[in-house]
Amino acid sequence: MEAAVSPTIGLIAGSGVFPLRFAESAKRSGHRVVCVAHEGDADRSLESVCDEVTWVHLGQLGKMVKAFRKAGVDAAAMAGGVAKVNLWGGLRPDLMALKHAPKLKRFDNDSLLRAVASMFEEEGVRIVDPAPYCPDLMARKGAYGRYKPDSAMEADIRLGVKVSNAISRAEVGQTVCTKGGVVVAVEGMEGTDRCIRRAGELVGKGVVVVKFAMPEQDMRFDAPCIGPGTVNTCVEIGASALVFEAARSVILEEKEIVARADAAKLALVGADSDGSWR
Repeated sequence: MEAAVSPTIGLIAGSGVFPLRFAESAKRSGHRVVCVAHEGDADRSLESVCDEVTWVHLGQLGKMVKAFRKAGVDAAAMAGGVAKVNLWGGLRPDLMALKHAPKLKRFDNDSLLRAVASMFEEEGVRIVDPAPYCPDLMARKGAYGRYKPDSAMEADIRLGVKVSNAISRAEVGQTVCTKGGVVVAVEGMEGTDRCIRRAGELVGKGVVVVKFAMPEQDMRFDAPCIGPGTVNTCVEIGASALVFEAARSVILEEKEIVARADAAKLALVGADSDGSWR
């Protein structure tokens, strides 16, 4: 978490609802929001929320930095994803990006994000943890709806958290699915929803889904997000609980997902790093 919170925050916006909800939350917290948004990925509704929006193609680092400098932005948060089709087919590096390109040594997700952050910082824009700017989106501890874990589910939660912590250095994903004291599925490159569906295909209903950040994860990048998509997938397979880490997960469309979970008797739970939730 950043020690100093800037009155003006830059937003590097990708796909999904998180960038829009981040901007709304930051505005409610009294911040001016200056956005650079990726063409083809980011929501056009950002223009009605942010104070300024500049549309860019992936790789236009110089255009992004210029927009931030002009608006007096020295700190920016990343929110949302960039479709892989854009990564491989829509990359349009400008001169500033090409200047920094030789510094890229690895091409896994974490290394790329760290390299991008380093590029921005060399140009005078710090990449920061989004959490201080969107406090009302961060998960709280406890059960969100009517349904709470029973003792068997609590044991599966602890197992899921234990496994999540154990495999974190392998950077294989944020989701672990358990049932009856057995690890059913661990997220790989297929992503959260496919991991959850795979668990349902293997063991049917009653899966406990645990989605935690890595203990050492740089929270500037890829904080776990819980929204309608993840909840709907859990409902589809008849999962018994969806558990996420309090204070380190982003909750999107809270009223909608709580109503959906309650209707399906799905426990939605924010837990501490050891799996405790009460």
